[in-house]
Amino acid sequence: MKTVGILAFQGGVAEHEQMIKKCGQHSLEVRAKKDLDLCDALIIPGGESTVIGFFLEQTGLDKEIVQRAKTGMPVWGTCAGAILLAKNLGLMDISVLRNAYGRQIDSFQTKLKVPALDIDNLRAAFIRAPKITKTGAKVKILAREGNHPVLVRQGNILASTFHTELRGDDRLHRYFLSLI
Repeated sequence: MKTVGILAFQGGVAEHEQMIKKCGQHSLEVRAKKDLDLCDALIIPGGESTVIGFFLEQTGLDKEIVQRAKTGMPVWGTCAGAILLAKNLGLMDISVLRNAYGRQIDSFQTKLKVPALDIDNLRAAFIRAPKITKTGAKVKILAREGNHPVLVRQGNILASTFHTELRGDDRLHRYFLSLI
């Protein structure tokens, strides 16, 4: 059984825990290096990127996550997590614009096609979601919403600008687990 850490400073921690359990694996809330040391992979959930980024820096987990990712640990950032992967941690060669779809009232749900993973009708919620405005040469675009990339991968790093954990669709979590 694999242990998937879920960064637990703020945001959608419980929802990711439920999805990992649904996939038959173990999750662990990560708030310190000792927690991260027990993990095979890490999810950085949605929430408020400035708050999560502050705690990453204060605890030194930012440096630990970068080190572990550079040695192959899979990391997945959802929504605010995608912002952190690009801006705070520098693990993805993407540019991200915060709250690009508008305010909370402008949030929406849709079904996405993920041709690269042979997934149709992936239930996705865009809540004050960021937009990926630029991708580097090593970034593979796995899904788009309109003209914008919304699911990207660079080696062992995965980023989505939407939430599937809120919709109960575990297919993206299962894909992430396959990276371990």
